[in-house]
Amino acid sequence: MSSRYFGVTTIVSGGQTGADQGALCGAQELGLPTGGWVPKGRLCEDGVIPSRFEGLREADSPAPAVRTELNVRDSDATLILTRGQPTGGTALTKKLAQQMGKPFLVLDILELSMEAAKAELRAWLVSNRPHILNIAGPRASKDPEIEKDTRQILVDVLSRSGEEHAV
Repeated sequence: MSSRYFGVTTIVSGGQTGADQGALCGAQELGLPTGGWVPKGRLCEDGVIPSRFEGLREADSPAPAVRTELNVRDSDATLILTRGQPTGGTALTKKLAQQMGKPFLVLDILELSMEAAKAELRAWLVSNRPHILNIAGPRASKDPEIEKDTRQILVDVLSRSGEEHAV
């Protein structure tokens, strides 16, 4: 499986509505294992993270910042999708990746077309070849379309990786 999906073998996220759940849905659609740390109690902004998202582990704290740090730490690289500058937990994800020296990519889909975002992600994946990819971004209440867009970008890019990109 390592040559498939640009080497990505697992998608992790913090389980929040929006980009996090879009990433988990995309991974499930592709048949990729999912995982990641979530707040204690599987809390998210609309209640509890759905049980259909498997492989998630509860952190010792309900504070979202704790699971954010654990997901950056335990992944090989982090993809951040946003519209505009990252704020809140999304900005924290970027800051933690920088502090930990982990590869990260911020795709601002307000500035990039969907096709340009996919091309940039494809090039970054070829260059970095992460096995465990953390995906983060705003929650649904901050960006109602980010879940759909995250899922679409992930599925479109990874489903077209093919063997021609194997290293």
